[in-house]
Amino acid sequence: MKGPNTVFVCQSCGSQSRKWLGRCADCGEWNSLVEERAPAASSTGTRLSTTGNGARLFSEIDSSNAQRLSTGVSEFDRVLGGGLVPGSLVLLGGEPGIGKSTLLLQAAARVSESGRPVLYCSGEESPHQVRARGQRLGVSSAPLYLLAETCLERVLDECAKVSPGLVIIDSIQTAFSSKFEGVPGTIGQVREVATQLLFWAKGQNVPVLIVGHVTKQGGLAGPKVLEHVVDTVLYFEGDRHHAHRVVRAVKNRFGAVSELGLFRMTAGGLEAVPNPSEFFLAERKSDVAGSVVLCSIEGARPILVEVQALVGTGSYGNAQRVTSGIDRQRLSLLLTVLEKRVGLHLGGEDVFVNVPGGILVDEPAADLAIAAAVVSSMRNQPVSSDVVLFGELGLAGEVRASTHAELRVREAQQMGFKRCLMPSGNITPGVVVPDCDLQGVDTIDAALDGLFG
Repeated sequence: MKGPNTVFVCQSCGSQSRKWLGRCADCGEWNSLVEERAPAASSTGTRLSTTGNGARLFSEIDSSNAQRLSTGVSEFDRVLGGGLVPGSLVLLGGEPGIGKSTLLLQAAARVSESGRPVLYCSGEESPHQVRARGQRLGVSSAPLYLLAETCLERVLDECAKVSPGLVIIDSIQTAFSSKFEGVPGTIGQVREVATQLLFWAKGQNVPVLIVGHVTKQGGLAGPKVLEHVVDTVLYFEGDRHHAHRVVRAVKNRFGAVSELGLFRMTAGGLEAVPNPSEFFLAERKSDVAGSVVLCSIEGARPILVEVQALVGTGSYGNAQRVTSGIDRQRLSLLLTVLEKRVGLHLGGEDVFVNVPGGILVDEPAADLAIAAAVVSSMRNQPVSSDVVLFGELGLAGEVRASTHAELRVREAQQMGFKRCLMPSGNITPGVVVPDCDLQGVDTIDAALDGLFG
């Protein structure tokens, strides 16, 4: 019988080649092709279905067993859309040491305390190391099972013995399947392990959480099909110089995309931050030129953040454009709009824009706040501390309507802001918000006149 064929697989994009190449023909990555053996044809045709049931009418399907499982961590449940859906496969990625294992161990402890057995499979740490971290986090003697194993078949056998209500795999890059020849972490192994975990999760109706490594560029390591296979993709973000961490959903079949959960890293683990607006504005100085408050939307949650700008005369020939928390290209576009539509001369000025706290703001509704901060710093005129802004700027200098205007205004009102400068297209005639004056503007000139007279 003919043996399995040998193929060379790109570890960046998953492209296959019959011979080794120094550079991948599809993605252009150098030295990324690794030799793998394709599985025999008989092994791919014997896979079982996820449920083993035939076709049923949509109206006859019982949805009572789809009740979400709470992880006990409020911010984590928010990002998931209200909790874990039975049978779902969730992928959590992030930089090394950011706190992925800490978060999942805390969630596993909370779920096990509710009476559901949890199986925590670690391929990177021994049970003693996991227990030492658990003692620091205050994990009690709940039905939480630790397993140091990298072979997927042995993990599934242990699942049959324990019958867990939640399974955690830390991480998928260290797991391998004996049905597929290849080194753990390669494209083929990651794809095979993820597919078998998907079949098991759907068949047993048990949620599975898997940890994924990230590349130097910040994307999830492994084939792109990994993100298509799983139901939810979460990114764990954070700056090592800040105490807070952010969990962001970039794909969620059972909830809102781009939802955000905020945590604070402490000696006792991760603590949820229930009021992000208060957290990000806690150290804001009032009556300072170049500082404005933006009402941003992350998923379905409004968050108030401070936008700071500093404009100074360039002394090195070429003017500098430095940003932190916003897109640098977006800043260049807004500076050009201010030059052409307002008449500000910023070509020879150094412009620095910062969003304190380490949070990333990438929505167009931040344009008006960024432009106002730059003008405030250049004119050395502070913006009133009780004003909040949001709105998108067009190339003609117009202020365009933004999404979720009601949520933004309500958040500003709850935080005590007295005036909201916003697009006219978002103001409903006859609607009055108590203790908050809504001021609609159509152009950037009208917005600056409303701020600086």
